[in-house]
Amino acid sequence: MHLANLALHRHLLQEAPMSNSLEPKKSGVAKDINDVSYVEVEQPGPASLGKQSLGFWVTFKTMFKKNLSVQYPDVKAPTEERFHGRHQLNRHPDGLEKCIGCELCAWACPADAIYVEGGDNTPGNQVSPGERHGAVYQINYLRCIFCGLCVEACPTRALTMTNEYELADDSREKLIFEKQDLLAPLRAGMVMPPHPMYPDMDENNYYRNEVKSADPSQGPIFDGTTAGEAK
Repeated sequence: MHLANLALHRHLLQEAPMSNSLEPKKSGVAKDINDVSYVEVEQPGPASLGKQSLGFWVTFKTMFKKNLSVQYPDVKAPTEERFHGRHQLNRHPDGLEKCIGCELCAWACPADAIYVEGGDNTPGNQVSPGERHGAVYQINYLRCIFCGLCVEACPTRALTMTNEYELADDSREKLIFEKQDLLAPLRAGMVMPPHPMYPDMDENNYYRNEVKSADPSQGPIFDGTTAGEAK
């Protein structure tokens, strides 16, 4: 069957007239413009004054609405609750980082704007619960489209998006945010990592949100007054 179809195809090619013209084929072309058939379009003329008034009313009623303009940057309008702004790498309540370096956010990014390198946690360098942490984390805001797919892909809720939208800068290098630029600040009651996990708990307790604060055995607890000051 295949050979028969191939023979028929060759036969049709041999009989088909060859043309070197690049112009498309034309069928039924009129020799004179007067030979072209046409349908006369009815022109109803201008709309009535009442219909025109309806259009003017749309513009007129906006004059009485509240002006949404603000004197930016002195005054900044609030964003919506689910606004997609700058990313943030979150911490657990005791200060350990939530990022486990799984790279799922990088795989989910359609713009290839995220770069992650995972690192191993050791007893002397426990940065996050479990075995791995994000050793290198970069987001290229020259590529980022703020779609939020990276947030949806994160299994530990380590990556979220804030309401910060002022990201303009004077060089391309400054728009590539490193891990220290994205990491959430240390809050009162946390311990600056690396430090051991909460006593008698493992990574599963962290993932179930059973760790509510830091323990003094984990290290000096930050009191929230000055960066780096602990009590």
